[in-house]
Amino acid sequence: MGSATVWGEVRRRAERVPAWVYDGAIALAVTAVSLLLGNDRTPPGWRDLDTTGLVLTCVVNLPLAVRRRSPVALCAGVLAVWALYIALDYWPVVNTLGPLLALYTVASLRPLRHAACCALLLAGLWNFAGATGEESSWATVLGQSLLYTCVICGFGHLARKAARRNVELARLAAQLRKERAGAERRAVAEERVRIARELHDVVAHHMSVISVQAGLAGYVFDSDPRTARGALGTISETSGEALAELRRLLAVLRVEDGDRLEGGPLGEGRFGEGPAEAGGSGSAGSGTSGSGMDRSEGPRHPRDTIRPGSGSGSGSGSGTGSSRVSSGLGRGRGGEPDFGPAPGVAQLPELVGRLRGAGVPVLFTVTGEQRVLAPGAGQCAYRVVQEALTNVLKHAYPAQARVTVAYEPRQFTVTVTDDGSGGQVPARQLPSGGHGLIGMRERARIYGGRLDAGPRASGGFEVRLILPA
Repeated sequence: MGSATVWGEVRRRAERVPAWVYDGAIALAVTAVSLLLGNDRTPPGWRDLDTTGLVLTCVVNLPLAVRRRSPVALCAGVLAVWALYIALDYWPVVNTLGPLLALYTVASLRPLRHAACCALLLAGLWNFAGATGEESSWATVLGQSLLYTCVICGFGHLARKAARRNVELARLAAQLRKERAGAERRAVAEERVRIARELHDVVAHHMSVISVQAGLAGYVFDSDPRTARGALGTISETSGEALAELRRLLAVLRVEDGDRLEGGPLGEGRFGEGPAEAGGSGSAGSGTSGSGMDRSEGPRHPRDTIRPGSGSGSGSGSGTGSSRVSSGLGRGRGGEPDFGPAPGVAQLPELVGRLRGAGVPVLFTVTGEQRVLAPGAGQCAYRVVQEALTNVLKHAYPAQARVTVAYEPRQFTVTVTDDGSGGQVPARQLPSGGHGLIGMRERARIYGGRLDAGPRASGGFEVRLILPA
């Protein structure tokens, strides 16, 4: 064990000892020193220490054990007994430590005016003791009385200020701990709201695609098996991407303070069987073949991206008709999870392509000089477009939709419209909680923008997001 560790342990134990134990030990030590000094060779002209002197010495010094309870009264009592001790012609030097310690206690525990009054009494008594003896001159005694009392009062006053400062610092530290705890609770609540909003967007979008495709597959299962198999492949692919995004969101909660995400690639971890089994070989396993997930380093939020492929054909097993989503959290250097960036404007073409695969004709256009947006603003735009297209899929399928991204000099505008000509193919609609527009407006407000949503005069619905950029 090192010296620093030993010293720290000794200091912690010393801090746990009550103050009255230290005061009692100091009082006994001062009394012992005074008695030893009184039994030493007394200068000529002073009375030797007898029984009365021993009693008075003990009465002067032993009460210092309770010096913190009533320091002013204790100081006055000690000075009175010391005055009696001097008046009986005992050597005054024997009992100088007790009165000086009593004065220091007053200065360290009481206001300066109280210490000044006690210091004047001690200085006067000091001069009285000097006048009764012949060892020192009057000037020496006066200088000693003034110097000692001023120094003692100064040190005591500094100790009082330090103690008050420590109390204030302890109060501020406790207040900061409370504020920090409150800030952490607020941060947790805000993070939960953010994750809830993300989950709403992910689940609403992907489940809507799955619902529509399931309805389509059931509608044309006998009349157009190829289209039905394509719809089943889209369901497999969309469910795999939804699972990947949910895994990304859960990884945000799990990867903290050096924790590692448990499990390997998607489908091998704790979530059970992955999407590789959702649309592989089987009696009706068909669809489009998918590629692996992009792996790129990015900000704190991991992003698992599934890029759907395209193909045609029929039959079971692997090939153009099968849908395999080989997704997961990639492994970076040292075998640690390698997270990609959160979705942004760059992923809008993939989002549009997924809606087209679900049977919604979407026209995607970009105007203006493209530039890089802040990650938060880009993710806001992506989620707004995702929610708007999800609403088209849920409420206006298979209406034609248009997504327009406009890079303007001082703002960034995204507009999603539909013509409202839906209702031909039955789909199992997901229940809507009515929080989509609220969530979109909240996202826009966070990034200093605004969101306008409402029916168009020519029919259909329009969502317009405007962000400062």
